[in-house]
Amino acid sequence: MDPFIVKAIQLLLSLSLLIVLHELGHFIPAKLFKTRVEKFFLFFDVKFALFKKKIGDTVYGIGWLPLGGYVKISGMIDESMDKEQMAKPPEPWEFRSKPTWQRLIIMLGGVTVNLVLGFLIYMMIMFVWGKNYIGPEQMPEGFAIAEEFKQYGFKDGDRVLEINGEALQNSDDVNRYLFMRDVNNITVLHQDGNEEVIEVPENIGEQMWEQGVMLPFIPIQNPVLDSVVAEMAAAKAGLKKGDSLISINDREIGYWHTIGPVAAENKGKEVEVIFKRGDEIKSAMVTPDEEGKLGITPRRDFEIKTQKYGFVESIKQGFDYGYWTLHDYVAQFKYVFTQKGASQLGGFGAIGNMFPDTWNWKGFWHTTALISIILAFMNILPIPALDGGHVMFLLYEMVTGRKPNDKFMEIAQMLGFFILIALVLYANGNDVYRWLFE
Repeated sequence: MDPFIVKAIQLLLSLSLLIVLHELGHFIPAKLFKTRVEKFFLFFDVKFALFKKKIGDTVYGIGWLPLGGYVKISGMIDESMDKEQMAKPPEPWEFRSKPTWQRLIIMLGGVTVNLVLGFLIYMMIMFVWGKNYIGPEQMPEGFAIAEEFKQYGFKDGDRVLEINGEALQNSDDVNRYLFMRDVNNITVLHQDGNEEVIEVPENIGEQMWEQGVMLPFIPIQNPVLDSVVAEMAAAKAGLKKGDSLISINDREIGYWHTIGPVAAENKGKEVEVIFKRGDEIKSAMVTPDEEGKLGITPRRDFEIKTQKYGFVESIKQGFDYGYWTLHDYVAQFKYVFTQKGASQLGGFGAIGNMFPDTWNWKGFWHTTALISIILAFMNILPIPALDGGHVMFLLYEMVTGRKPNDKFMEIAQMLGFFILIALVLYANGNDVYRWLFE
C-alpha cells in the first residue's frame, strides 16, 4: 500500500481516538455534575453532519470536517457563540449555574484524559514491546560527528558512555539530551581506546538550533540497504534489499550518514546512483521526493537490544518516558516563537509524517501517545477558545470572587477562535508550501 495512504489511515484513526476521548473528558464530569450536554461530535458538522442521533438530551454525531471535535455544554460561552441561550435566565442544568470548582473540573477533563492516556499508552508499550536501546558496546564504529561539534573535542568514531556522569543506556538519545536537557559534559570513548570527559557549553541546545545542527551525533553504518519502501523513489528505480550504494550524482558514499545530505540537495531532481549488487556494479536513475527521501533504510551494523519489563516495572518506565516526553516538548516549545521555528510549524501533513511508512502497531501507538501529550500541553495554553483559556478565566473568578461578564467572554472567545484558525491555516499552509517548493 502507498505510504501516503498508510500514514493517512493512521492519522485519521489516531486523531479520532484522541478527539473522542478528549471530549469524553469534558462530557463525563459534566454529566456527573448534572450539566446538560447538547452535542457530542467527532469532527465539525459545519452546515451538515455525516451522522447524528439524539439520545436523551444529547445529539451524538460525526461531522464532515476533520479538524477536531467538540461537546456543546448548555450555558457555556464556547465556539458555538450561542448568544440567544446566554441571554435567557440561567437554568439549574447549565454550566454557568454550577459552582466554580465543578466548572473547573469539567474544563480540565479533556486535558487530563489526553495526559493520562499518553502515559498509559507508554506503559502499555513498555509491557508489550519493551524498550529498544543501542549501548556503546553495540556501536563498535561509534558516531560520525558534525564539524561544528569537533571544536569541543569530539571525534569521528566516538562512543558515548555517560552524560553528566550518568551512564546512557541508549546511545542514540545523545542528540535529544543535548538539545532539550541540561547537559554539562559527555564522557566518550575515542577510537584509540582513551576515555575523555568533554565539557559542552551551557547553551548548547540554542547553538544546535541556530546552526541547524540537530543531529550532531550520527551512527556510523555502511551504505547497505536493508529495506526499500514500495512506491518510493528507490523502489521505482529498481534498487533492492542488499544493494550497497557507491555514489549518488558522482558523490562518493562512504557511509550511510552521507546519503541524506546528498539526497536532500537533489530533491525533485533525477540523479544517477551507482551501487553494488552481489559481484556486479550497476547504476539507476533515481529522483528523491520533495522531502529529499529515497525510501530506503540501512542494514544495521549494530545490534539493537530490547529491555523487557514486567507489569509493575512497565508502569514506572512508562511514567518516566511520558514525563520526559512532556518535559522535552515543553523545553523545545520556546523555539516556536523564533522566525525559524515559525517557518517549521506543521499541520496535518507534518503530524501524518510522524507515523511509520508501513503499518506498525508499536509505531502507531508510540506516535499516538506523543500526539496525546502534545494535545494536552497545547490545550492548556491560556488562549481563549482553548481549554486553557476557560481555565484561566475560572481561576481569575476563584481568586477574585468575580465572574468576567458575558460580553467580555464573547469577545475573548471570538478573538481566541480567530487566533486558532489563523494558526491552523498558517501551519497547514507551511505543509503545502514545503510540498510544492521544497
